[in-house]
Amino acid sequence: MPQAHRTPVLIIGAGPAGYTAAIYAARAGLQPILVAGLQPGGQLTITTDVENYPGFAEVIQGPWLMEQMAAQAEAMGTRAIHDIITEIDLSRRPFVAISDSAERFEADTIVIATGASARWLEIPSERVLRGAGVSACATCDGFFYRGKAVAVIGGGNTAVEEAIYLTRHASHVTLVHRRDSLRAERVMRERLFANPKISVIWDHEVDEILGGGTPAVVDGLRLQHVRTGEKRTLALDGVFVAIGHTPNTMIFEGQVEMDRDGYILTSGGNTATSVPGVFAAGDVQDRIYRQAVTAAASGCMAALDAEKFLSHAAREVAVAAY
Repeated sequence: MPQAHRTPVLIIGAGPAGYTAAIYAARAGLQPILVAGLQPGGQLTITTDVENYPGFAEVIQGPWLMEQMAAQAEAMGTRAIHDIITEIDLSRRPFVAISDSAERFEADTIVIATGASARWLEIPSERVLRGAGVSACATCDGFFYRGKAVAVIGGGNTAVEEAIYLTRHASHVTLVHRRDSLRAERVMRERLFANPKISVIWDHEVDEILGGGTPAVVDGLRLQHVRTGEKRTLALDGVFVAIGHTPNTMIFEGQVEMDRDGYILTSGGNTATSVPGVFAAGDVQDRIYRQAVTAAASGCMAALDAEKFLSHAAREVAVAAY
């Protein structure tokens, strides 16, 4: 039987932003409920080595870090529910959210921390071969390409990290980028260029992923030069797409202000959205930094902003009553 839940703070999403918001809200005595969503732990659950999170001199593992955050949030008093919010009404307070299992959540404030999902090339051959040689997660699927040749598509930090990670398994990794320089951080670029198992193809886009059969497999990649249009073919066993992410904001469309790419807009200096009492934190509103530490920081801000909002609302009620 589906249940109804009532909370001062409902946190939607369980990455660094969501868990940090939960920790701070719980410490403030707000008895938060966190609905974990489709991928509890967020993108760090598919990240292996993490070496830039403050407080750890040695390399740590992404899944372990998220397990620690989850445990800390629950130890502080957060009620974590493993479900997915599928409907939400932000037109009035208390806000109402409905989950995939028909649970009903009423909340005085909401922290949106739903993160972002991998972006795909959206070409027909990719859709056909997705899961059959085409992947967006090297740490998930890299093991299956031990001793094989693979390609990574992209030029940012994610693409470079994926390429470097795949050298643990693949015989060779080809990074394909549509520009003539990488957007990745300098230290990551240096590691990539120094790795003898990685080569880079500049100024090319994917024309088609080659493969098929029963069962379907990838056997190559056809590329096209962005200026000349000249095409070339690579023999490959796998393709990893790492061209960025799309914010998970579909259920909030038309209810909070977003930019043209679907990122939730927040006020300068805080996490408030266009709807009073609704706050956004992490990759769902950050299209620039996209780091675990910045997501955690904005989660902290969102909880503090929610606490301030609730305190102000309570004072208004008290004044009205007086």
